Order: sequence, then structure tokens, then C-alpha cells
Amino acid sequence: MSERDVEPYRDDESLPENPGEVPCGARLLQRFPRPSWISRIAAYRAAIFVMTYVVYVVYHLSRRPLGVVKTAWAPTNCSKYEGLIRRPNSSGFNALERHDDNWCAWEPFDQNSKQLFSWLDFAFRLSYALGMLVAGQFAERVNLRMFLSFGMVMAGLFIILNGMSYFWNIHVYSYFLLAQLLAGTFQGTGWPAVVPLVGNWFGRRRIGIIFGIWNSHTSVGNILGAIISAVWVDGEWGYSFIVPGLITVAGGIFVYLFLIVRPEDVGLPHPDHKLDQAESAAALLKTSPKNAATLAVIVPDQPSRDESQRPSTAGMISITSEGTETLPEKKPISILRALQIPGVWEFSLCLFFSKAVYYTFFFWLPVYIKETTDVVNHIAADLSAVFDAGGIIGGILAGAVSDATGGSATVCGFMFILAMPCLYCMVEYIGHGVAVLIALLVITGLFVNGPYALITTAVSTDLGTRPSLVKNTHALATVVAIIDGMGSLGSAVGPLIAGLLSQYDWHAVFYFLIASQAVGLLCLTRLIYREVRLWLNEFRSRRERTALRFRGKVPPNLRQKSDSFLNTSSRIA
Repeated sequence: MSERDVEPYRDDESLPENPGEVPCGARLLQRFPRPSWISRIAAYRAAIFVMTYVVYVVYHLSRRPLGVVKTAWAPTNCSKYEGLIRRPNSSGFNALERHDDNWCAWEPFDQNSKQLFSWLDFAFRLSYALGMLVAGQFAERVNLRMFLSFGMVMAGLFIILNGMSYFWNIHVYSYFLLAQLLAGTFQGTGWPAVVPLVGNWFGRRRIGIIFGIWNSHTSVGNILGAIISAVWVDGEWGYSFIVPGLITVAGGIFVYLFLIVRPEDVGLPHPDHKLDQAESAAALLKTSPKNAATLAVIVPDQPSRDESQRPSTAGMISITSEGTETLPEKKPISILRALQIPGVWEFSLCLFFSKAVYYTFFFWLPVYIKETTDVVNHIAADLSAVFDAGGIIGGILAGAVSDATGGSATVCGFMFILAMPCLYCMVEYIGHGVAVLIALLVITGLFVNGPYALITTAVSTDLGTRPSLVKNTHALATVVAIIDGMGSLGSAVGPLIAGLLSQYDWHAVFYFLIASQAVGLLCLTRLIYREVRLWLNEFRSRRERTALRFRGKVPPNLRQKSDSFLNTSSRIA
């Protein structure tokens, strides 16, 4: 009876490489000497962290122009444009010759502009959500580098098409609608590809703080997008789209030349290889008890101090060649099966309402500031970036607290509660000066963006690599697509409803946002209850253990029970 052995390996140990998967730009960089104080795995992780961060900064940068240029397409006050610009209308006459109050607006947005803007926002986010669901299925089956590069180039080209309407003198609403639909579809290729890339290199452990820092790319991209778009918003606004679009195309080329998808491609082990071995062995014993006699699993402990000895067999997994079970293979998963993973539905629905609130600010905040204050267009765009500055703090804070407590749902719920009074203050105290507005934007951005950042990154990654999956199936791209796809549906519905309500009163918009936060909190009720119950059980177990320790009696079964609660609370969905 023959056996196959899988030898354990250390995190920085050299393994066989796959040169065919290493792009030419990365091969060129490999020729440069690496500092002796940094290991190979650390160097590659730092490079992937920075690269994927920049990639999604570019993605969000290219989404920002629409929210900024709205103030130029349909200004609320045309008097400041007297003698500054000359915009031809759809009839070929000079815009300055018109005698109505909307002479400076860009047709077709000179009438019913908020309604038209709402449907543009809805078209972009709906196509983004549907494109993400499809992209999640493709991302698990194709080369992520090629997939991400193609998606970025196409997304950039369709963003450029929006800007060309200025120079081509296009005033047909269907043109703008089609451009948004196509841009949103290819923008949906980014998230299902980028999140698995980070998961490939950093694994499942301590992902909250890592993703909290990494997810600040959302706010950084929004800030840069607002600043870049604001440069041309009061003049040749076509460049507000063209420049971000060109940056996105350049980002796609950068990805094609330099991105390395997996550690295995450069001879490094996957960060979860030890955890995968232990979980795989446990799953094999559970599903096939008859293999217990031929399966040897010894969890790696300390490396041998005697280097002259034969390498230890610690961590070795041996399976007879007669059995059909092997070390579980990571393969794609269907959408229906991913929906059966505990926690996916709850977090998906929660993200629906969380993104409805976040993207209402994303698309409508410059307009809201412009209509409720006396600032000009580019100042309104710059002030809207302050909201994203608060979002950076919120994302990092949420990830850090989630890592420390092991309660992702509770952290999100707590931030939902704090966000509701902040939203109320945003509409009640908007006219009390710029300093008050900036403070409100920072605080509101912190509590609104925190749950959104945590769910789309750390929670999605944890759920997508659950050990409860049969044969440890690798479902990360699909789970990310489902959760963020559902959230993107919310990001389509939220700005649409907000835009329609804003025609009547901005108070109605913010009451809608407060209600969305409340419903998002309700979606997490069951998960919050489970986390709190585990914390209470852990506290009672520790108290009992401490009391027995003072008596000099600590039963082994109670010690194991306490340790079990500690481990379970850190892995709860």
C-alpha cells in the first residue's frame, strides 16, 4: 500500500516557480538586488499591497467625475458665467443668446436635471452590480492579471467617452446613459479580482486591520477624483472625465506588466498553507472515517534545532493511493452554493443599505453643498472630499476593532447606530459655517464608511474562505461578487431615490438615509446576538477558570472549553 506525502514548508522557503505566470515587468524588477533586511515574502507582499491599493485608487478616481460635473451640467446660478463661457446648445445657437434662467446648463440637463441625473446614477450602479456578479464567475476561471488589466482599460475608455461629449458637442441623453452603462459594467471587473489578489498574499489571519488600511483606497480615490475633476469643472469640463479615464487606461497597462497573482508563481507558499492542511485533514477524517488509519496529520510545532538531522515529518499529510480523497483542491464555486455559506445573506443585505447611504453622498454631496451654501462649483467638489477623509479613519478603525474583538457584525452595528444622529445633524446644521460643515463631514464619513469598508473586504474574505465549505472550496471571488454585488444594487437604488426626493426637500433625503442605516442594523441582529452570546460565554468561562485557579484546581475539560470559546469568537461570521 503506497502513500503520497505532502511535506510542510516555511513561509519564506523557496519552492518551484511558475515563470509563465510572471509578467515581463516583474521579471525585470526581480533583477534588482533586494535589501538584506527584508525577506522575499515580505518584499512581494509590500509590492502587492501597494499595487492593488493604487489600482483601486484609480478605479474610484475614475468614478468621481460624474458627481462633480453635475454642478456644471445644471448650475443653480448662471449669473457667474456671464462673459466667461460660450456653450452651443443642441439647436446650434450660442448659449449666451438664450434668455431663460438655465442658459448656462448643458442640454439635455437644462430641464428636470435632478431626475435625469438620478437615472444616470442608477444606470451606472446597476450595470456595475450586474457586471460584478458576472465578473465574479469569470475571475475564478481566468488569469486575474489579464482579467483585471482588460477591465481597467475598457472602463477607462468609456469614462473618456463621457468627456468627449463636450468636444463633440453631444446633447443626446441616450449617449450619456449608454456611456454610464458600459463604464459601470467594466468597473465591476475590479473588486472580484482585486480582493482575491490580496487574499492570495495575506491569507485569513488578522485581515481586519490589513484590509482596513488597504480599503482606504476608496476614500483616497474619491478625494483625488474630486480634486482632479474640480480643476476643469467651471470651464472645459470634458477634461474632468478624460484625464481620470486616461489614468485608468494607464493603470490597466501597469497591471498587465507588473502584477503577480499568486505567491506560488514566484516559488513562495500560500500564506494559509498550514491552516489549509489542518482543516483539510479534519474534513477528510469527518467525511471519510475509513481513512483514519492511513491519514497522519501532525501540526507543525517548532523547527528542529539540529539542522544536520533529516527534515522533520511534522505537518505531513499521507493518504493511501487507493483512496480517492486527496488534499482538497481549491476550485470555483457556484452562486447558489456560495449563498449557503452562513453570514453571506445577512452581510449582503446589510451592505445593500450601507452602500445606499455611502453612494448617495458619493453622487449628490457636491450638489447638496452647492445648493445649501454659497460656495462655487470647485469649492463644493473640494469640500465633498472631506467626507472621504473621514471615511479613511472609519475603515481603519473598523478593521482594528474587528481584529481585537472578533465581532465584525457588532462593530458594524455600533457604527450604524452612531451614524444616524450624524446624518440628522448634517441636514440641520449645514448652514452654520464651513468649519461646522467640515466637522460634520469628517464624523459622518467615519461612521458611514466604516461598516461599508469592513464588509466589502475583511468580512467578504473571511466568509469566502470558510473551513465549513466542503473540501475547502475556494469561493472568495464569488462571495465577494455576491456581497458587493448586492451592495452595488443598494448603491444604485439609494442615489436614485435621493435624487428624486431632493426635488422636493433635502430633509426627506436625509430621513431616507437614516432609515436605511436603521434597516441595515436590523439585518445584522442575528449575527450580533451570536457574537454577544459568545463573548458572554467566554467571560463566564474565564471567571470560572480564574476562581478554580485560586483554589488550585483547574479541570482539563474546563480549560479546553475556555480555549474553544476563545478560538470560536475570533472566527465567528
